[in-house]
Amino acid sequence: MNNIFNYDNGFFRAVNKLVDGLWASILWMLFSIPIITFGASTTAFYYTIHKSLRGDRGYIWRCFWSSFKSNFKQTTKIWLLMMVIFGFLFVDSRIMYPYAQQGSKLGMFYYLFLILMVFQAVWGIYIFTYSARFENGLKDTVRNAGIIAILNLPWSILALALLVVGVLVVFISPISITFVPTVVMFLYDIFLEKIYRKYMTKEDLEKEEALDLGNHY
Repeated sequence: MNNIFNYDNGFFRAVNKLVDGLWASILWMLFSIPIITFGASTTAFYYTIHKSLRGDRGYIWRCFWSSFKSNFKQTTKIWLLMMVIFGFLFVDSRIMYPYAQQGSKLGMFYYLFLILMVFQAVWGIYIFTYSARFENGLKDTVRNAGIIAILNLPWSILALALLVVGVLVVFISPISITFVPTVVMFLYDIFLEKIYRKYMTKEDLEKEEALDLGNHY
């Protein structure tokens, strides 16, 4: 009977994980409301999922706030740049849409702009998750994230699919925004972590393994 009320048993751990997951999603939503903070918020979200929710290292709020502050300047610059580029691509695609409907050769630019917008979305996933795991300058972060996205194309397609499914679920059931972002980011961390570890130094890997080992005691 005592084991039922033991906070270390599987049931209570699962409940704590669920609550932490909801809290992480709420923090991400709140800190993304100003729009311009979306990049820093998403970076902090991934960092929190990786370190606290999956890694059991630190509290949700502390992890989120620490990452948000430390990555705010760089990720905000990147996010603003991405919004400008996406705006140009979107406007250009709308200009070319009538040509695509008419079967004109110029219509091929409509599809080109769509492809570029899709790639930018995938690139963004890698940029902000990469920012949560590595400390690089702005140019190196943008370049490395793009290279990793291309070199791991099958996983990049999966990342895009998860993003699309997540958006559709939230669109169909808006209340699901309280947990869907955490589910998507949790799944991202599962396979992106395997990718990122390939690019870590031996010293960084040893630190990660030591931290992971420590969580089992």
